Amino acid sequence: MRVGLFVTCLIDLMRPEIGFSVIKLIEGAGFEVAVPPAQTCCGQPAYNSGDRRLARDLAEKTLREFEQFDYVVVPSGSCGGMIRAHYGDLFGDDPELMNRFGRLRAKVFELTDFLVNVAKVQLQPGRFEGQVTYHDSCSGLRELGVKAQPRELLAQVGVAVTEMQGCEHCCGFGGTFAVKYGDISTAIVDEKCANIAASGAGTVVLGDLGCMLNIEGRLRRNGDSTTRVLHIAQVLAGDVQ
Repeated sequence: MRVGLFVTCLIDLMRPEIGFSVIKLIEGAGFEVAVPPAQTCCGQPAYNSGDRRLARDLAEKTLREFEQFDYVVVPSGSCGGMIRAHYGDLFGDDPELMNRFGRLRAKVFELTDFLVNVAKVQLQPGRFEGQVTYHDSCSGLRELGVKAQPRELLAQVGVAVTEMQGCEHCCGFGGTFAVKYGDISTAIVDEKCANIAASGAGTVVLGDLGCMLNIEGRLRRNGDSTTRVLHIAQVLAGDVQ
C-alpha cells in the first residue's frame, strides 16, 4: 500500500534528517512511501492568523496532492491536527470538497498513531542509551489523541520514559503565538525547560518539530548545552546514539 508523506515545512527546511527517519520507519513497516514534490504548507499559520482565503487555497492544494494515496502520514501533531480537525471548517460551504475531504480525512494519521494502529509494528530494541522524558505536543494530544502511542513505541525499542511534571502542558510555541506574544511564550517554555531539568532525563523526545525548536532554542539560550531534544522518529529509527 502507498503512503503519502506530508513532510511538513519545518522538517523540509530545518531538519530534513527527521524526514529520512520517518521514511525508514514506514518502509520498514512494509509500506511504499511517496513524497509529493510540490507539497508546501498545510495552511495552519494562515488559518490561525485569520487569512481563511490563503488557508483554503493551501488546503485544496494538499487535498489534490494527497487524495491519491492509501494513507497519509504526518510526523507532526500540529500539521496533522490542522488537516484532520480544521479543513472541514474551510470546506464547509462546498459539498464536493467536503466529500473529498471526508475520504482523505479517514486516511490521515500522525506518525506514531499510524505505526501503532495501522501498521501495528513490533520494533526491535535499539542502541539508544540514556534517560528520556516525553513532551506531549498540544495538537497531537488534544486534536489527534496521541498519548499512549509514542510511549508504546519507545518501550518497544527499549527506551524507558521518566515522566516530567506537566508533560501535557504547552511548550509556548503555538506557531504565530510565539511571535505575537513573546513574553507569554517565553514564560511558558521556561516552565517546560524547568520541568525537563527536574525530571533528571538527559533527553527530551517529542513528535513535533515546532515544539522541538522552541524547547531546544530556550534550553541553549539558558545555558543548557547538554540536554538533547529529539524527534521520536529519530529515536525509533535508530538514527541517534
